[in-house]
This record gives sequence, C-alpha cells and structure tokens, in this order.
Amino acid sequence: MTSFVGRRREIDEARSRLQQSRLVTIVGPGGVGKTRLAEEVSGRSARAFRDRACWIDLAAVREPDALPSAAAAGLGVTDQSNRPVMDKIVDHLRTRNMMIVVDNCEHVLDAAASFVATVLDDGPEIRILATSRERLGVGGEAIFELPPLSVPPSAAGVRTSDLGVYESVTLLVERARSAVPDFTLDDKNAESIAQLCIALDGIPLAVELAAVRLRSLSPVQLVQRLDDRFALLTGGNRTDLPRQQTLRAMIDWSYDLCSDSERRLWSRLSVFPGGFDLEAAETVCRNDGDDPDEVINVLDQLIAKSLVSVDRSGAVLRYSQLMTVREYGQELLDRAGDRDDIYRRHRDHYLERAERYARDWFGPRQSDQLAQLRVDHPNLIAAIDWSLRERDLAEAARLAVALRYHWIAGGNLADGRIRLERLLDRLPEARTERAHVLWVTAWTALIQGDRDGAEQHLAECAVIAEEQGDIALMAYHDQWAGLHHLFTGRTTDAIRSYRRAIPVHRKLDPAAALTAEFQLAMAQVYEGALDDALATSANVIAVADDYDERWNKAYALWVAGLAHFHRADIAAAGESATRALRIQRDFKDKICTALSIELLAWAAEAEGRCEKSARLFGAARAVWNRLGTSVTAFGPGVAADSIAAQQRLASAMRPAVFRDLITPPAQMTISGAVELALETPAAEPAAAERETNPLTKRENEIAELVAEGMSNRAIADKLVVSRRTVDGHVERILSKLGVGSRTQVVAWLQANR
Repeated sequence: MTSFVGRRREIDEARSRLQQSRLVTIVGPGGVGKTRLAEEVSGRSARAFRDRACWIDLAAVREPDALPSAAAAGLGVTDQSNRPVMDKIVDHLRTRNMMIVVDNCEHVLDAAASFVATVLDDGPEIRILATSRERLGVGGEAIFELPPLSVPPSAAGVRTSDLGVYESVTLLVERARSAVPDFTLDDKNAESIAQLCIALDGIPLAVELAAVRLRSLSPVQLVQRLDDRFALLTGGNRTDLPRQQTLRAMIDWSYDLCSDSERRLWSRLSVFPGGFDLEAAETVCRNDGDDPDEVINVLDQLIAKSLVSVDRSGAVLRYSQLMTVREYGQELLDRAGDRDDIYRRHRDHYLERAERYARDWFGPRQSDQLAQLRVDHPNLIAAIDWSLRERDLAEAARLAVALRYHWIAGGNLADGRIRLERLLDRLPEARTERAHVLWVTAWTALIQGDRDGAEQHLAECAVIAEEQGDIALMAYHDQWAGLHHLFTGRTTDAIRSYRRAIPVHRKLDPAAALTAEFQLAMAQVYEGALDDALATSANVIAVADDYDERWNKAYALWVAGLAHFHRADIAAAGESATRALRIQRDFKDKICTALSIELLAWAAEAEGRCEKSARLFGAARAVWNRLGTSVTAFGPGVAADSIAAQQRLASAMRPAVFRDLITPPAQMTISGAVELALETPAAEPAAAERETNPLTKRENEIAELVAEGMSNRAIADKLVVSRRTVDGHVERILSKLGVGSRTQVVAWLQANR
C-alpha cells in the first residue's frame, strides 16, 4: 500500500544469492525492513518459477507445534484426511517449481528450521527466502545481512541538495507527505531532517513512526524530544502487528527472545557509545569468576539475534549496537542497578589503554595507535565525561593527559580543549595532575591560536613545577613555553627554552625530546640559522629512523623543507614536503598535512606554476577548515611566508580565476587534499616502481581506500559495486602482496609510493 524506497543494491544482491542457493535468510534487527525486502524480492523473482511464489507468515504463530498448520494455510494446502500436516505439505510441494517466503522465523527458530529443511529435502525445485533476526542454521543456508537505510554522515551545515542520495531521508520525506501533504524538505529543515535520520539509525520502522509524528511536531521539535524516543515514536499503522506499532514494542519483542545472560550482556554493552572490540567487551562486561569465553559466547548469540552488528573490515573485528538498541539497554542497566560499576570499568579500561599507548608512543606502532584511538574516540570522550560528572578528577586528568597525541596528532583539538578546560575548572590548585593538564591544555591552545590562554596556563604550570622541584614537569613547561615564544615571533627566547627542555626530555621522555627538537629547528629557520635548522632536522630524522618512529620524522621533514625554501632550494623544499605528506597518508595528522601542502603551494608559486599553487592553497585551506584553525596560528614567520606567496600569486593571476582555484571544494576530504598535493611531479612514483606493482588499476584503487580506513561495505558504497565484489578484490590484494592483514597493505603502499 506504500511505496518501496531505495534498497536497489540489496534487492540485486538478495536475488543473486537466491540464484546460487536454495535457501536464503535475510537477517537483521527488528524494524530494518526484512519483510518489505522479501516482498520486493519475491515479487520480482516470482516469474522465474513455474508455480510462482507464496507467502508463509509466522508472526502470529506462538507454539512450534502450530507452525505446520500456518504453513499449510499459506501454501493453500487443503486436505480433509487425518494425515500429519507436514506429510500433506511435502506431497503438495514435491513436484512444484516455486519460491516460498517464510517470514518472521526468530521466535519459533527450531521449528522453522525443521520445516525448511524438510521442504528442501523433499521438494527439489523449491527455493526458500526466509526472514529472521538470526540464522536458521540449516545446511546450505546463505545469509544476507540487511543493513539499515543509508544516513547522512553528519547533519552539520547540510543543505537540501546534499540529502537526496540518502535512503532514510527519502523515506522520511515521502512518509511525512502522507501525514502532512504540504510537508517540504528545504534548507531550513534539512539539518533537522538529517539529525532525525542519524539518530534513528536509518531503521525504516523508526523513520516511519517519526514521520507520523510530524503531524503534530516540527522536525526541530522532534529532534529535541528524541531522548524519550520509546514514548514518542508510537502511532503506527493500525493494520500493523502490535509489535510494529511502537518502537518499544519492537524492541520488547527482541528482549523476550533473549536469555538472562543475553539480557545482562545487552545491558552492559550499552555503556559503549560507539564501536568496541572484544578486549573491551570482555574487560568491561564480564562477571568476576566467569569462564573466560563467557562474553564471546553470549556476544555471538546477540550477533545471531541481530542485536549487535559486526564490522569485519579490519584484522580485529569491531562490534556496535544501533542507537535504539543501545538506549533500550541503558534502561536495562538502570533496572539491574550496576550502572556505576559498569561505567567505572569502562573508564578504567580506556584509561589503561590510553596510558599504554602514551608510554609506547616512541616506536613503530604510532599510526596504528592513532587509528585505534580514532575509532575509540566516542568511548574516550564518554570515559572522561563520566569521570567529570562523578568527580573522579585524578583519573579524568590521567586520561586527558595520556590522550595528548590523540588531541593533537589525531585532529581532535576542540574535544580535547573542552575537556581539559573543564578539568582545570575542577582540579585543586598546586597539584601535580593539575600541572600536567595545564601544559597539555597550553599545547592545544597554541595549536588553536589562543596564545593568551596558553601563556596563562604555562605561567601556572611553572609555579607548580618550581614549588615541587619537579624537573620533568619544568621541562614540559619549557618546551611549550618555547612554542609560545616561537608562535609570538620571539625566536631567540624559543631557542633558549628548547635548549633547557631537550636534555631533560632525552633522559625521561625521548618522544618529547624529538618533538622539542623539530620545534627548535623551526625556531632556527626563522632566527635565520638555516644550517643549524637543517642539522637539527637531520638529527631528528636519524633518531626517528633508528626507532622506526615516523610522526616526529614527518614534522622534521617539513621543517627541513622550510629551511630549503628559505635557502631558495625550491626542488629540495618540495621533495621534503612530499616525503612528509607520504607519511601523512598513514597518520592523517591534519596539522602536518596542512603545513606540508602549504609548503608545496609556496614552492609551486616560486617555480611559476600558478594554477597548481592556487589549487594547493585551496587544499591546505580545506584541511585548516576541518582542523578548526589556520596557518596564522603557527607564528608570524609561517604566516608571513604564506601571505607573501598568496599575494604574489594573486598579482600573477586573473582575480576570478585566483578566487575560484583557491576556494576548496565543499566536500574535499583530508585524503582528497593529500592526493591532490601528491599529484606534483615529486610525488609521482618512479617508472620502475610502477612496473613492479602487481596490482591492477582497480585493485590499486581499492587498496588506497583500504589505506584510508574504509570498510569493505563503505568501499562498495563508494564504488557502487556489491560487497562481495569488494571482498574478492581485497582477498586478491592480500594474496598478490603476500600479506595477511589490511595494516600490512597500508605498509606496502607506503613502501611503494
């Protein structure tokens, strides 16, 4: 009675599976649209069968023994004899060539599996399409996991033209017009519509229930009230099953199908606001004294019931729950009475992980650690916020300081600064943990361009360090005071500060020593000591290579390029910046990325390649915009170089052309900016390297997307191919390169660029 929205790829994939297997089970969480997809697939496939298709709905079946009778009714089997019903069904189907849809199997799973197995054994020309929240477990069963509808990646600043490609938005708008005929999606409500679809996880049932509410609420009001979504999203179609008329009834249906251990784990998993790995689930959710395998066994059962989804794109699987399922779990956690204990375990787990990564930062695993922290970001923020709410300030401070590279190198300046400042509002004065929060906050403030705020924090940090006679703490103060001096143009004072900090860091914190050294080299550039700057940078690079450390190395390469630029050795400057950018393909450190692209833009301008330079300035601006700062934050020297190059460029080009090229595309990503910059001649791989590359053009394309951290499903969406096609390509890539993980693919790409 209503239109079918989207799902083109899913329909094609399900039909393809039916051609390959006699039993295909569509699995997915409640409300995701399994039944509607089965209707669409059967309607489009029925003509391929001599006896067409029929439908068996098990939703109303409460006892397993009643299943055969329900199936007979759906199949149109009428026999007045006293023979067993299954015998009648088998006789009826033995010579039939048809497709059978068996809908809603999850609550009578064993009986449904037995029925399907019997029919397939005795009906050689029968194919069955089943729907269930978990697999049937029948031999030869092909599983098709139905995801939610596509949702916008973000609601911030979206316009009407941005939303047309997302199925959840299309469904919401279409159903809203059924409830409110003059409803219109426009730029005024686009952000609220996007927020709705994101908050509802793209679950079709939730979206349809929300659309009904638009009769009495505006999109903005609906978003504001979603915290009470189980009470709000009611009023489904009167002809729907009771469990489909409200969101709560839908989730209650899943809850009733769970065992006590599954319900307990469901409630505890709700502590994770984002994805999580098995180590986190076992540490946070396990009962003391439980069998070590208890969590994975129960987690597997929740996955089977479509209450937990799995991201299989990495070597280590990650798990997540839809927001609706997670919020229901929060209610279960409150009911169980162990909320505080579970949240404390969650905080302690991520505190231990963050401190371990901070200790191990000086080594070859930096990019892996940054990538792990990025995917754990929602959990890290939740852990700090909970600690602040509960006044566990010492632990919150330890976590915020341990995450310093996540804030800076990971590009999370705003989130980090907010939490650090909240800590300073609450932490007692003259305490060591406060002093460490002060210098980390000063670091983030300097990168954001807030020099006054940084100066205040550093002054207080110095007082505490002097009072306590803490030489390590004073070294941190001196390092970031040096950066403050550098960013305010006092290069001589900066060099003195770094000279004090570096010897102490070398004994106590080698990673901080290398960071202070490349910053010293930058101060030497703008002091005019170019030979000293090159020597300092070379030392950083040599030490970094000894330890297979690459984060500080990338910055040292950029500073070396800066020195070469000031010596008018433009080719060497471009080569150094390019080498730094190649490292950033893996690290995705926005600061080093933007600075390196800036340097390439200056070099291109100096060589008279005006259009290329303007595009590079635009790419750099795109990265600065995403970071939330600008090149002017990095001191008057860098700012003056950038402004001078842009002024010369503007004078050499027609104004309209200059403005057009220097304005970054609205959708330019960090990776896109890097790839644009690396199209310079210095970034082109050598002919010999190209000839030894065993990958095809398509495999290279997919390998690059793998290196960006995209899952196979995301790659399939981007390239508009099936997930299975991408799976096959990734397997061939691993085989051709002789590697066993996606991380090794990234390493191979880095080594062969």
